[in-house]
Formats: sequence, structure tokens, C-alpha cells
Amino acid sequence: MIPAALVLAGSRGGIDPVAAAAGVSDKALAELGGRTMLARVVEALHAAGVAQVAVSATSPTVVAAAERLGATPLPTEPGPSASTALALERLGAPLLVTTGDHALLRPEWVTDFVAAVPADADVAVLLARREAIERAAPGSRRTYLRFADGHWSGCNLFYLATPQAAAMIRLWQEVERDRKRPWRIVRRLGPGLLLRYLAGRLTLAAAVAHLGRRAGVTAAIVAAADGLAAVDVDTPADLDDARARLAQRAAAERA
Repeated sequence: MIPAALVLAGSRGGIDPVAAAAGVSDKALAELGGRTMLARVVEALHAAGVAQVAVSATSPTVVAAAERLGATPLPTEPGPSASTALALERLGAPLLVTTGDHALLRPEWVTDFVAAVPADADVAVLLARREAIERAAPGSRRTYLRFADGHWSGCNLFYLATPQAAAMIRLWQEVERDRKRPWRIVRRLGPGLLLRYLAGRLTLAAAVAHLGRRAGVTAAIVAAADGLAAVDVDTPADLDDARARLAQRAAAERA
């Protein structure tokens, strides 16, 4: 059993295009197949055996929805990394982290991910290879990280296995602060790894492990078996796509 999970469902401010397209106050409350995204995420976590699900949100509507789902509301901090740091402080480790827009989340993705995390890892992240995504979700537009071992996309699933993972969150906060100064982010790799990356010889696993060592922790990646795990809802087009995929799944299950 996974002791606790955090669902990041805060607002970045302004009008969210997904919420506007769905006609709701908050993105996490957009409906797919008669259930909100937040409900689908929380229910998938409970089905995966998570003992306590917490939802980080400021919107009173989302907080009320979380409580109805049996989740524990937590306040947000400026940025997702700071909100995660607060949750780790309050809930302790191990802590699974995902997002409120992970509308297609399935319990087996969660259990398979946690089972595959190396025993010595302080923190792990689930990623999917491009070929797995294109096989599972042809036509889905994702952002890819290009490394020597392939093109990868994040799956919005992180596992903070030990309290030492807090050091990696602090590095995440630094990256958030430098998001408009990408040269500072790249500089964290150091000249040796940067040259390997430019030469096309740096694997993603090596890069993540190096960043973990810089933070003083053991960091690892886990490859998703199902490329659909990398599909979340960032745009109104993503929402339409997720609705269509859920309708296809429901039809297949009825057949």
C-alpha cells in the first residue's frame, strides 16, 4: 500500500483555457464521461491502494470537491514545487505526486511505477518513450526531451521515496525560478555532461542521476509500459482527445 499521494490542483492565475472551454471555474473540475478530472485522479489513486490522498488547491470549489471525494485539502504555495515541499513536510515520505489534469490516470500505472522504483532511490520519475506514446496515442502532441537513449515525455507521476527527496524539490524550485533564464538550468549539468548532451551521447537516466547527485540524493527514472500515461490535459484540444479516448474505452469495456 502507498501511504500517501498528493494531487497538484492549484491555479496559475488568470483564465485557464481548459476551464473556459469546459464552462467550469477550475481546470480540475472539467468533466469527462460524467466525472471531473479531479474525481478520476483521486479515484484512480484510491483504487491503486493509496491510503491518504491530499489535494493541493486554493479554489474553494476544488477544495469542496476534494472533500466530497474523501481527499484531504492542502493549501498551495507559490509554484508546484513549493506546494510539493509543503505536502512532503506534512504527509512525510514515501509520497506519490501527480496532477489534477491527469484525466486518463489508471491504477495500474501507479502500482507498476511504484513497484519499479529502485530500492536505493530517494526520488523517481515516470517517463514514457516517444514510440510508446505514439503507439498508444497516435496523433497526441507531447513535448519531448531528446537524449541518446531516445525521446522522452513526462507522465506527471513522481515518487518521493525518502525524506531526502526534499533536496531534489529544492533543486526543482531553483529550476522554476530560472525558467526564463534557460542557460542557468543548462549550467546545472556541468560542462562534462553538457558536452556529452551536445554530442548526442548523454542518456536521460545519466542526466537525472547526475542532477540527483548534485542535490545529494539518488534519483532514478522509470519507463512507462503504457505510453498513454504521458497524455494529460493542457489544452482544450487535449480535453476533447481525452474525452474521446475515455468514450472508446467505455465502449470497448461494454463490448
